[in-house]
Amino acid sequence: MIRRIFYFLFYRYRRFTLGLAAILLLWYAFCLPRPLFDTPYSMVAESREGRLLGARIAADGQWRFPVIDSVPEKFEQALLTFEDHRFYRHPGIDPAGIARAIRQNWRAGEIVSGGSTLSMQLIRMALGNPPRTLPRKLQEAVLATRLELGYSKREILRLYTSQAPFGGNVVGLEAAAWRYFGKRPGLLSWAEAATLAVLPNSPALIHPGRNREALLRKRNRLLRRMAERGILDRVTLELALEEALPQAPRPLPNLAPHLMDRMAADGLSGRIRSSLQYELQQQALDVVAYHHQRLRGNEIHNLAVLLLDVERGEALAYVGNEILAGESHGAQVDVIPAPRSTGSILKPWLYALALQEGIILPKSLLQDIPMQLSGYRPENFHEDYDGVVPARRALVRSLNVPMVRLLQSYGLERFHYRLRQLGLSSITRPASHYGLPLVLGGAEASLWEISGVYASMARTLAHYEAAQGQYSLTDFRMPSYLLQREQPGPQLRKQPQPLSAGAIWQAFEAMQEVERPGSEGEWE
Repeated sequence: MIRRIFYFLFYRYRRFTLGLAAILLLWYAFCLPRPLFDTPYSMVAESREGRLLGARIAADGQWRFPVIDSVPEKFEQALLTFEDHRFYRHPGIDPAGIARAIRQNWRAGEIVSGGSTLSMQLIRMALGNPPRTLPRKLQEAVLATRLELGYSKREILRLYTSQAPFGGNVVGLEAAAWRYFGKRPGLLSWAEAATLAVLPNSPALIHPGRNREALLRKRNRLLRRMAERGILDRVTLELALEEALPQAPRPLPNLAPHLMDRMAADGLSGRIRSSLQYELQQQALDVVAYHHQRLRGNEIHNLAVLLLDVERGEALAYVGNEILAGESHGAQVDVIPAPRSTGSILKPWLYALALQEGIILPKSLLQDIPMQLSGYRPENFHEDYDGVVPARRALVRSLNVPMVRLLQSYGLERFHYRLRQLGLSSITRPASHYGLPLVLGGAEASLWEISGVYASMARTLAHYEAAQGQYSLTDFRMPSYLLQREQPGPQLRKQPQPLSAGAIWQAFEAMQEVERPGSEGEWE
């Protein structure tokens, strides 16, 4: 009877043990927070070469850049020397480090060391930095071992480096390198890397008005320890010890503020690789600043520059306005996508369309005499008339009256349709709303779309000539400010080409001789 009771209890205890083990194993498998970090990141805009153009603070008010691709060697060496030199050898917890921490705390009579590994510190940050208690420490240890099973050492190091606090509202190595030293992490010196390596342990030390001596002692102690371990030679150590600490946080680069506004409006976030060339963007900013300085005396304050790569259809420089003009002059307004009067910039398109559809030839004569249509009377800039003028010459001299007559012959409705087909999305009203002044600036279009059409014309012509007249695809598309990893190729035509290569060639040939009104060519 006793034996039966014993076997019954043992059987029940075994089932309970197996069930408990299964529950614990299931909890262990899913115990990590998912996602590990659910924090907002700063929007970071980079040039096509990967250089920083600008950044916007995260939604929670922190400068927190997206997770970096790799940890620079100098910072990694400094961090592991300071925090966890057995990082690549332990499974998430370091028994030797824990034993050392217990010994140090016992001797000091208070807690001076926690014995936490980088993995345990990463778990603590993922949990929201809860109060330091023994149960919490045990939880962090267990979760750290689970972290090591799900992430590689390199991934753990990248996450820690990107989420560690570096003082104030600066989070992560990349933001700290820019805010304190004005450079990307890969360019940090040994002294700068050591300074940042000690900050996650004591982020309050970075305050420029206090704790300077404590921070200096901590940095120099780390540098000497690195020298003892053979990471730094004697000369490098001496030079590093002479470097000064960072002063007040620096402003981040702000080379494309209007483009960043546009990116945000388009719903982009995180790290964005733009198509801009860093050097060209800087040159464009310098050109705009020079002309603003020269023209502001005449109350000209707003300027914009858009430079496109014709072949790829990508923006290489994007200056939406002169930011130095100030808010009183609308410097915050991005002029590039804003609809503005087209002026005479649509005349070459009308000329090319009329040639393409056989309405005129370059030497066809157009009347240049006073005309009045339903109360509308167009006039040339110089208020003179030539009687008749070749169509090509009318475009070269940008004559208004012959172009209005040409639009009348071509058809207002048809020209309106073609403009929409070319990509002018701001022409939203019916053709009758604009009337014949449509070709003289009676409608609005953006610099972005107009530049895109002209780039498409040049691309179409170049591809047609390269294919020796056998080109049967279309290259008309709006530009992009994002870097396209692959070369965008021509697209199959689903409808007739908006403008033929021949018509484009004739328009471009005429535009090379364009005269400014009233100058009669001497401006060249």
